[in-house]
Amino acid sequence: MRIVALGGTLAILAMVGIAIWQMRETPDDLLKGEPPPVGRTPSSSQTILVTVLEGESVRDVGERLEKEGVVASAILFRIMVALEGYEGQLVAGDYELEKGMPTVQVIDRLRKGITSPLVVTVIEGMRAEEIADIMQREGVTSREAFLEAIQGSYDFAFLRNKPQSVNLEGYLFPDTYFFGRTTTVEDAVKQMLDNFDKKFSDELRQEAATAGLSLHTVVTLASIVEREAQVAEERPIIAGVFLRRLRIGMPLEADPAVQYAVANDPASVAEYGYWKKELTREDLEIDSPYNTYRRTGLPPGPIANPGLDSIVAVVRPAQTNYLYFVAKPDGSHAFAETLEEHLANVELYGPR
Repeated sequence: MRIVALGGTLAILAMVGIAIWQMRETPDDLLKGEPPPVGRTPSSSQTILVTVLEGESVRDVGERLEKEGVVASAILFRIMVALEGYEGQLVAGDYELEKGMPTVQVIDRLRKGITSPLVVTVIEGMRAEEIADIMQREGVTSREAFLEAIQGSYDFAFLRNKPQSVNLEGYLFPDTYFFGRTTTVEDAVKQMLDNFDKKFSDELRQEAATAGLSLHTVVTLASIVEREAQVAEERPIIAGVFLRRLRIGMPLEADPAVQYAVANDPASVAEYGYWKKELTREDLEIDSPYNTYRRTGLPPGPIANPGLDSIVAVVRPAQTNYLYFVAKPDGSHAFAETLEEHLANVELYGPR
């Protein structure tokens, strides 16, 4: 919903001189610089809750912002809205703003409808610990509180068949989230789960069921596909390879699943990060239900949080006879139907 346009551009231009005199700035000063990135502001800033009503004039919004001390001048606010051509583009809502914010940043938030100042972007393929690190860095909650929260129970139908032994890994849907300073960790998790519920459509769920795949199976396999595929077009092919292996009882032999298991050791994370690039023979022998070299079938749960494309790839895999693939130096893969072909590809593209 948008705010009504500020009428009378000529009237606004007539006020430019007044605003410049009040602010002791030149016209060039008003238009200089990029707005600072939206995100956390210094803890010393005083947060003000400002409600922008549907149908409210830019004049009224500016005067309220000035009264609350968010902007220095309501006139300057109106001028900048007009000069940027944003009349009618300010979004109604409850905004958490800070006293003394740059006017250009205030306008940017109101135009984009960014009501909350804490921004968290979850990238496809991140594991829960990586998300927890971001949540702490952006000031939403502590790392420990987030990891504890994803162990809890949440009332979503798609979680009813999830094994209780695994947490919400895989269901924390990758996206950009806007959290308020008073958002609880449970509410933050619910936002991610609600996003998953909306993105994993009923149509996809029905297709998965028709293919004999449970939702948990889809998400678990999609998380492996997400970590394996560096080229988008290969996702359905990789998914098809894994599905064929599962059907014939052949181990998946997926390196990302082993990486997930290895990273459960804090010492390994400290040295190699969450996704150890070069797995050793010792790593491939690790005793873990996530070691898909030693155990057949899927691991107990997802190893990361997949995006929609990887989920779709599992539900709608490419129909091929491939059983093997090996990574090329450019991130793509060489696929093979037979072990003989695969060994030739390994000789050609494998590590030297």
